[in-house]
Amino acid sequence: MSEKQFKTLDDFLGTHFIYTYDNGWEYEWYAKNDHTVDYRIHGGMVAGRWVTDQEANIVMLTGDIYKIAWTEPTGTDVALDFLPNEKKLNGTIFFPKWVQEHPEITVTCQNEHIDLMEETREKFETYPKLVVPEFANITYIGDAGQNNNDVIAQAPYEGMPDDIRNGKYYDENYKMIKK
Repeated sequence: MSEKQFKTLDDFLGTHFIYTYDNGWEYEWYAKNDHTVDYRIHGGMVAGRWVTDQEANIVMLTGDIYKIAWTEPTGTDVALDFLPNEKKLNGTIFFPKWVQEHPEITVTCQNEHIDLMEETREKFETYPKLVVPEFANITYIGDAGQNNNDVIAQAPYEGMPDDIRNGKYYDENYKMIKK
């Protein structure tokens, strides 16, 4: 894990994280650039879901505190507060009722099924939303560089986070070893 110190927004952009929420859900998340994030979900209600090029609002609040927020085509809203120097995160996910009732529809590469996500969002009920506020521990920090399309480029598989943490997934240039 990188021991990089975060002091500016540029320090944060291009960083790849793996974190585990206190409820046990494991996520992988990449600050691709100043307006885009990629992520994979390894545990929890929508484990197996992965997304690239999600538009997001990314700001540095102060020192090493970064806030990221976005709305997905599913209607799910996400707000994350990263404290990378402390290896902590607070996230709140606002799942529409339909995602809570039919999570399997979202467990795919969202980019290949945006029409289905939007169609399903209109077909089923949105409210009441399931609000999941959780703290998380960051278990991996990698310096992937900005706009690296190898960071989140395939579906999650069992053991992937461990492969990444153990240096078995990316080479020295942060390119995928396993394809």
